[in-house]
Amino acid sequence: QLQLVESGGGLVQPGGSLRLSCAASGFTLNNHAIGWFRQAPGKEREGVSCIRSGDGRKYYADSVKGRFAISRDNAKNTVYLEMNSLKPEDTAVYYCAAEPLLFRLCLLSTDYDYWGQGTQVTVSS
Repeated sequence: QLQLVESGGGLVQPGGSLRLSCAASGFTLNNHAIGWFRQAPGKEREGVSCIRSGDGRKYYADSVKGRFAISRDNAKNTVYLEMNSLKPEDTAVYYCAAEPLLFRLCLLSTDYDYWGQGTQVTVSS
């Protein structure tokens, strides 16, 4: 059974850092695009960062460029989202998603069929 499990969320002060993990089981991530998305209360789900299939090109939303970094460890079948210089507006539930053979811009949630359950990130003093 294909499954994605996020972890690493929590409460952090503005300017702090967190690393989210997305562990996959039931399939290998190698041929999949992997995306991180977030949804704040009352807002639509938005793409944060992704790694597309094939060449592994990475994409970032403008709001997180220079602060967030996505990476993949194929040996552990896990994708990470390193989040630095966190701001209160980064507060949201963060989800990872996977889609096979997505060889283009991968920040649209509608392109993904497989989703994790989400992990809460709260940035507050």
